[in-house]
Amino acid sequence: MNEPVPMTPAGAQKLRDELVRLKEERPKISRAIGVARDHGDLKENAEYHAAKEQQGLNEARIKDIEDKLSRAEVIDASKFSGDRVRFGAVVLLTNLDTDEENTYQIVGADEADLKNGTISVSAPLARALIGKSTGDEVVVNLPGGTRRYEIGNIEFR
Repeated sequence: MNEPVPMTPAGAQKLRDELVRLKEERPKISRAIGVARDHGDLKENAEYHAAKEQQGLNEARIKDIEDKLSRAEVIDASKFSGDRVRFGAVVLLTNLDTDEENTYQIVGADEADLKNGTISVSAPLARALIGKSTGDEVVVNLPGGTRRYEIGNIEFR
């Protein structure tokens, strides 16, 4: 699976920072394993098993981040303009049933955080928005049911 992984410059930097932090954890985890090993019988040594599990999780996350960064397609939305929704766009949506307005930025999967107004490019709402323009009505099937939105504004930051 060598598909590109789209992400914003901020998302790529966040992954690089996490990678550095995880690599710095390696010696600490190794020391914890050594200390736990010194406590004797490994079969019933919960400290040892917890440290080994932490090591496995840490190494798996390192591999995952390195893989994503090696396939990263860093897209700087601030260089875009236009009236069509694409990756990185900040979109003002009005729910046509409730008149509620929300603003979302379309970002990479690792950056998505609905509470902070970012949605994954692979989310149903983002997929429905891609290619649409200001004033377009968008109907999307979400886990909570079908929603109708109108695109109010599109910005690239």
